[in-house]
Amino acid sequence: MLENVQSARERWGGVSDLIDRWLRERQDLIVKFCDVSGTTEFSDTGAVRARFVALCDVLVDYVSAGHFEVYEQLIQEAKEFDDGGMELVAKVYPKLEEITEVALSFNDRLSGNAMTAEELEALMEPLSHLGEQLETRFELEDFLIEHLHNVHADKMISPSSA
Repeated sequence: MLENVQSARERWGGVSDLIDRWLRERQDLIVKFCDVSGTTEFSDTGAVRARFVALCDVLVDYVSAGHFEVYEQLIQEAKEFDDGGMELVAKVYPKLEEITEVALSFNDRLSGNAMTAEELEALMEPLSHLGEQLETRFELEDFLIEHLHNVHADKMISPSSA
């Protein structure tokens, strides 16, 4: 997953400050995900739960930025250029919404104060499912950026070049 972030950053870095910031958040999300997914010892429940909470904080921020900032920009570009992008959005966006629900559902599992070692260990299977969903999400997001933003990048005037 981390290699894909580097590849995406190389392709899109500098095109948009918003996308650059979002890709940095994605990288932070992947790092936190890897940190939690590597957990094998659950006896220090406070420390383990804190790592799960840190992951979920970044996860919710990333998902929110996608829906309320990045996707809105991409959809606006698709509307402005009216070159088939809205049809692409109609196909991809519902899957992104499904994955958002998976992410938010995972976050909701941590809504209690304290958790036992068994409860934390039981989160590992849903965490694995979340990881698979995030990988799909990243691929879909990269596809949207490539086909809705990059194809128009030379036609767009960014604030830094204006």
